[in-house]
Amino acid sequence: MKSGFWIFIASLIALGGSWCGFVLGTERQLGDIKQATVLNSTETYPLQRPGDATLGLQVYRANGCAACHTEQVRQTGVVFEVAPANSGRNSAALTSLLASLVLTNLDKDQADAAAGEIKAAGGRAEIRVVATGPDIARGWGTRQSVAEDYLYDQPVQPGSLRAGPDLANIGMRDPDLNWQLTHLYAPAAVVKGSSMPPFRYLFELRKIGDAPSPDALRFPGDFVLPAGYEVVPRPEAKELAAYLLSLRANVPLYNAPVSQ
Repeated sequence: MKSGFWIFIASLIALGGSWCGFVLGTERQLGDIKQATVLNSTETYPLQRPGDATLGLQVYRANGCAACHTEQVRQTGVVFEVAPANSGRNSAALTSLLASLVLTNLDKDQADAAAGEIKAAGGRAEIRVVATGPDIARGWGTRQSVAEDYLYDQPVQPGSLRAGPDLANIGMRDPDLNWQLTHLYAPAAVVKGSSMPPFRYLFELRKIGDAPSPDALRFPGDFVLPAGYEVVPRPEAKELAAYLLSLRANVPLYNAPVSQ
């Protein structure tokens, strides 16, 4: 009996400590987050999402999108680039030549030394920060995701499984509204071999009236609808697409610097 009591106390402490660390600690961190200032700018980030995008976040949750997609770009480090600075008075040919002289994949000491040599020769140099990592290489984002990215997304759904690509910066990668809506209706029509299920209940397949609807989807040439029919998004589809287009975690921040 005595040992059972202490086992219970130890288990309670272990579970309580884990809960405080993983749940309470995270909630307190996000609860204290405020808008950040964009690096080398007076602009603030993030801005509140537009109304349709805010409603679209609820559609995203209701349809379980976080079960197959993450919204967290991972970064393993940074490298630096050094380039002769364009004075603004250079000819097109000289500007092109300067661009070809960019030194890449440097560490900070190497970048500082290269910039110093350019300046010593009477030129001007720019040092650029470039984030690195598998997610960056895939084109999923330009920097790591940080707490500020989720300021207006309570509760946060960063996801843990990548059956599909990360969506943290999907609004920058695929900014076309028709593409987003077509992808929701018929994923394989725009992404060959896609395993994503179609969300056709968010759309209406209907006969074309006197004139086609201005909201009707424009499909690629190899996707054929029944003759005389068109696909029109319901409000929920438009809201979900608006939310996806609002996912643009691309600005440089103090705790996530990157050159644009």
